[in-house]
Amino acid sequence: MLAGTAAAALLVGGGYLYATHEADPESSALPPSQVVRVTYLGPEYSPPTAPTSSFSFAVKVTAKSGPPVTVTRFSQPYHAISLSTTPRPPFSAKAGSDRKIVITMHVTDCSEVPWNAGFPFLDVTLRNTHAIEKHSFILGERYARGLSRALRAACGDDSRSSPKQVNTPEIIAAHPAGSHYSDRANPPEFRSSTH
Repeated sequence: MLAGTAAAALLVGGGYLYATHEADPESSALPPSQVVRVTYLGPEYSPPTAPTSSFSFAVKVTAKSGPPVTVTRFSQPYHAISLSTTPRPPFSAKAGSDRKIVITMHVTDCSEVPWNAGFPFLDVTLRNTHAIEKHSFILGERYARGLSRALRAACGDDSRSSPKQVNTPEIIAAHPAGSHYSDRANPPEFRSSTH
């Protein structure tokens, strides 16, 4: 009799733990921006097909928990810079795994590009079973300084076409709240396309 009662109690307790685990908001109910981290890795060589005035770098996309997250788009705030990625979206990031993405930027109008990119961010559109979001990720000082150097190199020393300076407060004001910060190491050297 006692053995039967103990077995029943174990079954009820196990069922409760399973149910509460399945209902854990960390794994199922959070929007994708709350479970994804984007980290700057460093400069990369631009693809041979990249246009002149291009430069490339890599980021790591990590889904920390929950169902897979689909990355549907990368973008950046400067209209005078176009952007492409390898691999191209959409692609998935599974919980506990990292995905390396190489981003290539191409300057299309040097007169409209800020050379003092003091607070740049990368916009990423994410989707999971709970929501679709466009979220801004700040990649840190190392990325910011490298981006500024790459923009100067891409536009050369011609004063007529050199990028304009943009004050950091203006960039900060344009930046939405809630973005993620990452590393603050030494500035890198972006590798520009030679084509």
